[in-house]
Amino acid sequence: MPELPEVETIRRSLEPLVVGRTVATLDLRTPRLRLPLGEELRRGVEGRRIVGSGRRGKYLWFVLDDDRGWFFHMGMSGRLRFTGGVEAGEGLHDHLVARFVGGDALLFHDPRRFGLSVVDDPATSRLLATMGPEPLDEREFTPGYLAAFRRRTSRAIKDVLMDQRVVAGLGNIYVNEILFRCGLRPRRSMARLTFGDCAAVVSATREIIADAIEHRGSSISDFLDGIGQRGGYQYRHRVYDREGQPCTTCRTPIKAVVIGQRSSFYCPHCQR
Repeated sequence: MPELPEVETIRRSLEPLVVGRTVATLDLRTPRLRLPLGEELRRGVEGRRIVGSGRRGKYLWFVLDDDRGWFFHMGMSGRLRFTGGVEAGEGLHDHLVARFVGGDALLFHDPRRFGLSVVDDPATSRLLATMGPEPLDEREFTPGYLAAFRRRTSRAIKDVLMDQRVVAGLGNIYVNEILFRCGLRPRRSMARLTFGDCAAVVSATREIIADAIEHRGSSISDFLDGIGQRGGYQYRHRVYDREGQPCTTCRTPIKAVVIGQRSSFYCPHCQR
């Protein structure tokens, strides 16, 4: 968390506010995130104008006027927010404050410190090099593409879908919802899936992710977009974090099981 829909929501909320703005100063409050924050980041950002934005999986970046990207990953608890310059950086976990020419600021807040911020070339960045296709990419993420993994692994389908090398941007929330939509239990071995099952997974993935983006992501825990607003997809969850509650389709109580150190939620009647 945040996953692809949340990161895309952050990007869309910030793009009209930061594109065209020039970073006057970059205040780095701690060196200790997933990758150290230091002078290389400051030199790469200060004085640069933001000319666009991009996203790949769970990575968001702002395109700078030297064609490089200012990358962010939210980790488990990161929050990127546009704010007034006076109030920026007052919080305990406000680790990065970018102040713009003319006022206002961009603030990166991360209590658990698993996020990152670096400057890199999006075309050659090692951060993106091993990522699988985007779930909404109809040319790359296809039933045939997914079916090929049946011969490569016996891992559970949930583990496969959460692997960023297989498909970019999916995490625990949306994989649970995808598997409910296509009627597969999260522990089902990838090797046991039929081609039809793979087609159903691909179709469900596109539907769930597109719907989640439309509803601006899921605000569970502390997710807010780039201007401090909540998403709405949490009200459409069918299984995620609903252990013991009745299935919205058949009224059977939702069950939970731990797979890969993460809780997985499913309906024992609707999912096989």
